[in-house]
Amino acid sequence: MLLAQYTLIYMSILILVALGGMFSEHSGVINIGLEGIMVAGALGGAFTLFLIPADTPAVFIILLTILMSALCGMIFSLLLAVAAINFKADQTLVGTAMNMLATAAATVIVKSYNNARSNHDNVSAILEYIQTRKAFIFKIGKMEFNWFMVITILLLVLSYIILYKTRFGMRLAACGEHPQAADSVGINVYKMRYAGVLISGFLGGIGGIVYIASATSQWDFIYGVAGAGFLALAVMIFGQWKPIRIALAALIFGLFRAVADSYIGYEFLKNLMPGDFYKMLPYIISLIVLAFTSKKSRAPKAEGIPYDKGSR
Repeated sequence: MLLAQYTLIYMSILILVALGGMFSEHSGVINIGLEGIMVAGALGGAFTLFLIPADTPAVFIILLTILMSALCGMIFSLLLAVAAINFKADQTLVGTAMNMLATAAATVIVKSYNNARSNHDNVSAILEYIQTRKAFIFKIGKMEFNWFMVITILLLVLSYIILYKTRFGMRLAACGEHPQAADSVGINVYKMRYAGVLISGFLGGIGGIVYIASATSQWDFIYGVAGAGFLALAVMIFGQWKPIRIALAALIFGLFRAVADSYIGYEFLKNLMPGDFYKMLPYIISLIVLAFTSKKSRAPKAEGIPYDKGSR
């Protein structure tokens, strides 16, 4: 039961963040900064859960937390959009810098806030949201679920519809495959790439609050999101930048990530291998999977290539 719950939680996180990376890369912008976007979204959502009164109706707690996480993720993703689209900076380097900046900035912000409240020099980077977190939990029989899981399913379906059934999705994909051709038929490549990056910020930000609030009632921002953004990148690549395949890949990776948190509850798993191995397992699996599948990956042709309107 515990393994199934954790699998659903991590599957939700990986789906959301990988879908965010998918939209960005379909527009032609590589988003290595998903880890940092998750931290930004987690910070905004955690402050919302921390500051909102516990007697607020559950529906408002859910909506405000999701919206604030998404907004913070989108604002942070603008760093990538401006640097990569306007200034044509190296997208991989910008994403790496975003990952380093996010955890450091979140730690400083939370410590400064806690210091202002306590007037004590030795403060932590922890935010607690014990009561408000309960708004997201509901049960079906003995199984405990989280509204984040429902939101993930809805966003997965919506992502599929947007990407394959709308004019916007087709234009977005065109900008990632052949931006010059897209521009020649009147599509504004710069705007579409901004849209792709902002959508990745929206989904990645929500993924961040899911990561820190689904299973715990407090979070120490010194740890960031512990590599979940990079695992989502592996899910996106293994899923071939397609929503349904991403969901299936997220199920596999989510299961291995769940084992790392729930193996203690299973005697045969405890005796099978050392605990540290289970914590490394999802990342080992991701390396193995990418090593064997990377040659067959079909990434958007123009991803990572800055668009110059004057070039043909």
